[in-house]
Amino acid sequence: MKQVIVVNEALHLPCGKLAAQVAHAAIGAFLAADHSAQVEWLSCGMTKVVLACESAAALRALQDLATAAALPEFLVQDAGRTVLAAGTVTCLGIGPASDQAISAITGALKLLP
Repeated sequence: MKQVIVVNEALHLPCGKLAAQVAHAAIGAFLAADHSAQVEWLSCGMTKVVLACESAAALRALQDLATAAALPEFLVQDAGRTVLAAGTVTCLGIGPASDQAISAITGALKLLP
């Protein structure tokens, strides 16, 4: 079991903003998961991997793939209170779900530097 957060690298977010957006994605995707997946993930260490993609369009395409695979997902759109315009797509959380199911969608992406 793992959870993956994919970040829109084109935004070059400041560290604090990036941390907040990743946290939104992690919690949102966790809440989208069914109870049994939540319990299993919590009991096995809550593995999280943060990856990068090139754009909001790429995040939306990954979201479509996750939805088609019936994986829990959550797309973060910024509220616009600080450094980004309201609605800016920043991150996508996928999982918790099986390593194999998530890797089938995100396996070609690189770790966030």
